[in-house]
Amino acid sequence: MTGRMMTRRAIQLLLLASLTISLAACSGGERVTDEDLMDSEERRYERLGKLFGDDALVFGGPRRGRDEGGGGGGVAVNGFLWRASLDTMSFMPLSSADPFGGVIITDWYSPPESPSERFKVQVYILDRQLRADGLRVTVFRQVRDESAAGWTNAEVSGETAAELENAILTRARQLRINSSQNI
Repeated sequence: MTGRMMTRRAIQLLLLASLTISLAACSGGERVTDEDLMDSEERRYERLGKLFGDDALVFGGPRRGRDEGGGGGGVAVNGFLWRASLDTMSFMPLSSADPFGGVIITDWYSPPESPSERFKVQVYILDRQLRADGLRVTVFRQVRDESAAGWTNAEVSGETAAELENAILTRARQLRINSSQNI
């Protein structure tokens, strides 16, 4: 072996030894089980649940299969309103959905009975609580303009957005009732 190969080999052994010592120092001697990890994780999410409210939507919550209905925290939208909005708007193609910001935007949808008009909906979930003022729906409408060979904006009845909001709120209440009966 040449001197260069011996130096390289010595450096590799030194790195391997230091890595082994570092890993041994981290172990601390106690054996941590999966149950210990899940228990501490559940305690952490219970604290978050109290901080953010019982109806907030959670991503990455406890892994034990407990369904808390509305969730426990972490995201600033109401879980029931979020799921109800997606359920209610499921007939329209989805353009984007941001569970962290509470925004659902659909793509343009033409009803089969009137192909000369199309609609687009934006749903904003504004609160962590299941409340009527925690939801805002905006509806856009366009009609086909034969003279311009395209679509032009048209007025939407104010009742349309209110009816969609009511449908979402009704579905959210159903989801909440169903989740409380499953406990």
